Amino acid sequence: MNLRKAVTDRIKELCEENHMTINSMANICGMPPSTIYSIKKGKSQNPGLKTVYHICLGLNIPLSEFFDSPIFNEYEDI
Repeated sequence: MNLRKAVTDRIKELCEENHMTINSMANICGMPPSTIYSIKKGKSQNPGLKTVYHICLGLNIPLSEFFDSPIFNEYEDI
């Protein structure tokens, strides 16, 4: 799994854990839903750390918690 896919899967996982849609996550995180949809649909090949940081701020979790998931254990270089 490449890093983009791992980040995408983690975003989906966080949405499910928090019982929210992509739209509601985007609103909570103060970003346009199109940003998260671009990551989800693979249009954004390199989701930025700043985007991940804003997701963490919106969900009130530290960056370390975002990356503390078995999803990232499957990460391989591109």
